[in-house]
Amino acid sequence: MILRLSVFLCLCVAAPLAAQPTYSRQVSRIMQAKCQTCHRPNDIAPFALQSYDDASTWAEDIKRVVGEKIMPPWKPVDDLSKFRGARALTDEERQAILDWVDAGAPEGDPADLPEPLPDKGEWVLGEPDLVLQMSESYRPPRGKDMYRCFVLPTGLTENQFISAVDVLPGARGVVHHVLLYTDTTGEAEKLDAADDGPGYTCYGGPGTSQSVGKLDASNLSLSSLLSIGGTLGGWAPGQRPEPLPDGTSMFLDKNARIIMQVHYYSTRVTADDQTRLGLYFSKVPVEKRLLWVPIVPLDGNGHISMTIPAGAENHEVKAEFTTPPLFLFDVTINTIYPHMHLLGRKIDVQLQRPREDPGQMIRIEDWDFNWQGSYTYTEPVKAPAGSTVRLTCTYDNSVNNPKNPAPEPKTVTWGEGTEDEMCLAFLGITFDHENLLPFSAPTSKRRK
Repeated sequence: MILRLSVFLCLCVAAPLAAQPTYSRQVSRIMQAKCQTCHRPNDIAPFALQSYDDASTWAEDIKRVVGEKIMPPWKPVDDLSKFRGARALTDEERQAILDWVDAGAPEGDPADLPEPLPDKGEWVLGEPDLVLQMSESYRPPRGKDMYRCFVLPTGLTENQFISAVDVLPGARGVVHHVLLYTDTTGEAEKLDAADDGPGYTCYGGPGTSQSVGKLDASNLSLSSLLSIGGTLGGWAPGQRPEPLPDGTSMFLDKNARIIMQVHYYSTRVTADDQTRLGLYFSKVPVEKRLLWVPIVPLDGNGHISMTIPAGAENHEVKAEFTTPPLFLFDVTINTIYPHMHLLGRKIDVQLQRPREDPGQMIRIEDWDFNWQGSYTYTEPVKAPAGSTVRLTCTYDNSVNNPKNPAPEPKTVTWGEGTEDEMCLAFLGITFDHENLLPFSAPTSKRRK
């Protein structure tokens, strides 16, 4: 009897120990899946998390930011399966990390470690097919916003379809965001030549005739929508590149120059920047061309317009866009890119199809300018002709907002400066009735 009792007590004690998480068996796998895309050498995170020594050194800090749900940074509150590359922890993963730290961060048996992720170098998706960079470094003025456009010749001898784009800022401390345009007119090079120093100043867009000007909601046509497609997307702090679905790509004319518009915001210090751009070519036949459509607040004349009163703590700005009820306007939404500045607190985008209730596209309830970017749907969203996209942005322009850049709250309107605001959602769409297969042929040529 005594022997049986002893065995029972031993089993009761051993069971929790056996279930106790270790780095080698559980934590390393979580960090591979949710942390190492940023926590790797020479990336946006301040330290790497690629080994037991890395993780145990920062264990208490990891416990704090994981427990407070600060890390990993994943802002959408939707189902984790909705977007590709979701970094949010499940409840079970979060608890495993907390239990591991509380147990003294045990290493466990190194034989249980997973195979390390392949070393892709400084580019998250591996070496791009084409790398472009500013011809020389640029030092932005200190203490002010500066929008500078740099013209990047591609050297292409044939048209290309682009499946992914990545940006590596040369000076992360002063690069606020990057937008990428294309120009086949040669106008950008003339603007560059007329401006002293590298690039040219370009507030409000690249200044070429191909760039998007006033959005006229009363005169919308298929051609005007297609004209919006002259962009290759962009980059903002915290964004991770995500390839487009197979068969969908952005088009790049062999004669085009890429205009890289860099927004610099250097408050106390400045630095030399030589940002690089990485392009990944499609390796499979392309059926659909991805176009970017902006959803913005418009006044009655079709001009962008918004005002956030001084002192407002919960001010909403709304916008909506309805596609014409013609079958040619059946579209599929592959990607969404919501954007606000420092006063933003929440952003919500909904889609209402004809004769259906509105459905959630993306919702962020704790906006942080430092963690934003594009989100690619696991299952692309169908938007038949006559569908309406509704955007709601919520702002805190009061003294209670610690991120308010103004010492005293002031009325804020639409603008590209850091202390201005935006209410914007870019939709990466394809037209359902387009078929490029007879005209597209992937290339495997790589350029160095």
